[in-house]
Amino acid sequence: MPLLLCLAFVGLFASGLFKPDDRVIHSRLVGQLLPAFSLPAAASDRPALASTQLATGKPRLLNIFASWCVPCAAEAPQLEALQKAGAQIDAIAIRDARPDVDAFLKRNGNPYARIGLDARSAVQMALGSSGVPETFVIDGKGRIAYQHIGDIRADDVPMILEKLRAAQ
Repeated sequence: MPLLLCLAFVGLFASGLFKPDDRVIHSRLVGQLLPAFSLPAAASDRPALASTQLATGKPRLLNIFASWCVPCAAEAPQLEALQKAGAQIDAIAIRDARPDVDAFLKRNGNPYARIGLDARSAVQMALGSSGVPETFVIDGKGRIAYQHIGDIRADDVPMILEKLRAAQ
């Protein structure tokens, strides 16, 4: 009996070594409508953000960021590139303050049309976002078409533009 248990354990361990590991996080919200929300403005020069403004008939990006987030600053050039390529981008600032968001945008650029302030991360959690930065492709009906976890890198820009085109 101990030999059989040992062999079963070794077999289970070996199968884990040879089976490829899926490291992609799959969101359950892809294909679902955005949860309803209305957030106050997070920046001095951008209006507030509500979920109803994301269902206007045209796909757009929704970027989750924070002024204290180092990868958020690193992805700023890619967000500028996406905006220059025609992407409409809105944002939600997480656990932040308006002066800090203003300073972040002054340092890193501001590709956003609207920025809402989610002071307690309630909307972030409702979206299924686990951290910052994170970007969602929202189709014209307000449905989540794609979720990009982590910072957007230069080689991600073409793929995100394709996801936006596919969300038409």
